[in-house]
Amino acid sequence: MPRPVYERELIRLQTELVMLQEWVRSEGARLVVVFEGRDAAGKGGTIKRVTEQLNPRVARIVALPRPTERERGQWYFQRYVEHLPAAGEIVLFDRSWYNRAGVEHVMGFCTPEEHQLFLRQCPIFERMLIEDGILLRKYWFSVSDRVQEERFRRRLKDPARRWKLSAMDLESITRWEAYSRAKDDMFVHTDTAEAPWYVVESDDKRRARLNMMAHLLSTVPYRAVPSATLELPPRPPSTGYQRPPRDLQTYVPDHAAGLMR
Repeated sequence: MPRPVYERELIRLQTELVMLQEWVRSEGARLVVVFEGRDAAGKGGTIKRVTEQLNPRVARIVALPRPTERERGQWYFQRYVEHLPAAGEIVLFDRSWYNRAGVEHVMGFCTPEEHQLFLRQCPIFERMLIEDGILLRKYWFSVSDRVQEERFRRRLKDPARRWKLSAMDLESITRWEAYSRAKDDMFVHTDTAEAPWYVVESDDKRRARLNMMAHLLSTVPYRAVPSATLELPPRPPSTGYQRPPRDLQTYVPDHAAGLMR
């Protein structure tokens, strides 16, 4: 997709997302968006664009680290429940409770019995959220093995993005089919009428971002919320204040000036 076309539509969709945010806040709605998919499928970049113009006090990202020893002794869904939105909030899960259906299952971090219990309980858990009034949207980002490997190689060469690549990510190359089977099994059990999965083809990141954002907006019955009319007040006349001498303060060096020379 040409960058000018992409950027023009991105700005339009981000403006609509701000309108969605204000509707959520004024109506006291609760919106949960789950981002799942292959490693390097573009989830993080999409989340960044979704939240770029939003108020972080309304829309927050949840990306949980590996569970603590105490959390491993809890009901599996318990650590996620505390991050669910209150009235007037949006929560975006950068990976979610579906870790158990994917990486934990494939890498052997949970037992087969725990995996099967998750698949039975997950639709019930999500139905409870929806019955309580939470708007739940689930997106699966799909990427081909060829494009995934290309993105991994670019990350290896880019010092600014190398942190995105872990040993666990590289394992996904050798376990491609195992992850595919796990995803198919997960869909059989959790792609329900109440909480369906929406698949985002993400070999083209720009298209994937726009498609996901446009779809999310199309599934929520938001509307424009009237905003208060604000006007800049006139600046009052000076009362004699004088700024202290500049040499009494420590300034950041003008690094930018060096770039212009």
